[in-house]
Amino acid sequence: MAIRTRVTKMLGIEHPVVQGGMMWVGRAELAAAVSNAGGLGILTALTQPTPDDLRREIERCRSMTDKPFGVNLTILPSVNPPPYAEYRKAIIDSGIKIVETAGYKPQEHVDDFKAHGITVLHKCTAVRHALSAERMGVDIISIDGFECAGHPGEDDIPGLILIPAAADKLKIPMIASGGIGDGRGLAAALALGAEGINMGTRFCATVEAPIHDNIKQFLVENDERATNLIFRRFRNTGRVARNSVSDKVVEIGNREDAEFADVQPFVSGMKGREALETGNVDAGLVWAGQIQGLIHDIPTCKELVERIVSDAEAIVKERLAGFVA
Repeated sequence: MAIRTRVTKMLGIEHPVVQGGMMWVGRAELAAAVSNAGGLGILTALTQPTPDDLRREIERCRSMTDKPFGVNLTILPSVNPPPYAEYRKAIIDSGIKIVETAGYKPQEHVDDFKAHGITVLHKCTAVRHALSAERMGVDIISIDGFECAGHPGEDDIPGLILIPAAADKLKIPMIASGGIGDGRGLAAALALGAEGINMGTRFCATVEAPIHDNIKQFLVENDERATNLIFRRFRNTGRVARNSVSDKVVEIGNREDAEFADVQPFVSGMKGREALETGNVDAGLVWAGQIQGLIHDIPTCKELVERIVSDAEAIVKERLAGFVA
């Protein structure tokens, strides 16, 4: 099995499959398993309480894999922001060679990472943002369609349009993200102009994902309709799994006089962490995408990555070739 692209060459990986950074999920167990499977595992920097904890998590991941892995640093506007510069220094000092950035005004971080020879992937949800990141000097764009878990932006453009629209304008390689979880998704992403795929929700439903088995089974049992779009009124749209908490957040958000303070008690990150760690699916928000409808099992990361690549190869070599006269 071999699908070679600019992305596999730049990242030094066997397969063009990247695990996205996910809060509370992007820990050493998962990142190492994805990297050992031939993809690119990613630790989530802000899952760690302090920069020193991140240093320790990086070393823990190194003890579990000798393959390339990266670190995600997501920059979000906040009244009391975390010490981003200190997390960035921990990443650089630890000798990490690949970073996934996302979020608000990453220029200073990109500049510092690039000055230290680090390959930067930047995740965004719009072509204009991708072009801006390209001008900043990032190496690879991860373009996130409306189907995705997390924050899909406010344009509501699905991957079938967003991926080729970005491919038409970008000069640097691009990874397709959002709504991808099997070989059909990889083959489609390549056909649309991407050179790899990024998966979040699908990697949550794997043996090595460091979350409760109840949550993994919840993702398997859900279908493609089982998500809610929250925070629409506040122009900070997020896609999460449908549960009693997200239903309540949508209900409150639909009120004409709703303010963010009205939903804040239901959406804290610690409540979401409680759901992931205890298996109580109604303890807080569970971030998940529409790909839930294509998740039917809980394989190891190795089984999943190898299946995706072999299925994509078969689609290209056998099914699609059969249509060409």
